[in-house]
Amino acid sequence: MKYNKIRKMDISNGPGVRVSIFMQGCTFNCKNCFNPETHDFNAGTEFTDETINKVLKLCENENVEGLSILGGEPLHPINIDGTTKLAKAFKEKFPNKNLWVWSGFLFDKYVVDKEIAKYIDVLVDGQYVDELRNPTLKWRGSSNQRVIDVKQSLKSSKIVSIND
Repeated sequence: MKYNKIRKMDISNGPGVRVSIFMQGCTFNCKNCFNPETHDFNAGTEFTDETINKVLKLCENENVEGLSILGGEPLHPINIDGTTKLAKAFKEKFPNKNLWVWSGFLFDKYVVDKEIAKYIDVLVDGQYVDELRNPTLKWRGSSNQRVIDVKQSLKSSKIVSIND
């Protein structure tokens, strides 16, 4: 598994100041994706335990509200084990900071029964659809995508959306 980049002070991928990691590799290839350089599974930098330690160290900053994991596709079968390992380590070390994940996979069709669902606070799910592009939406690019409160969704056994 590989990652594309790490941003240590990101203010555009979730609320507040965040650390963001962009995983490498995606097979969706959405038309006009905002991050096409993350599609090739062979590009990027090797994702290791050292990468996890680097991300956790950056999250120690008291100004950092949480961690965002994007891509590429962090929940692709090639990436999900490493993404889950990072998510678990993050929530164990920072239980009061929030974890946001962006995925083209749908919560109720793919994510809900995966281990990673236990660690995600907010999931932005659904593939970007250029024809449904809406620049006024918060945290997502197209109107088909959902911003899901994962903890509440798991507790109530139904999708609980976060309103903009």
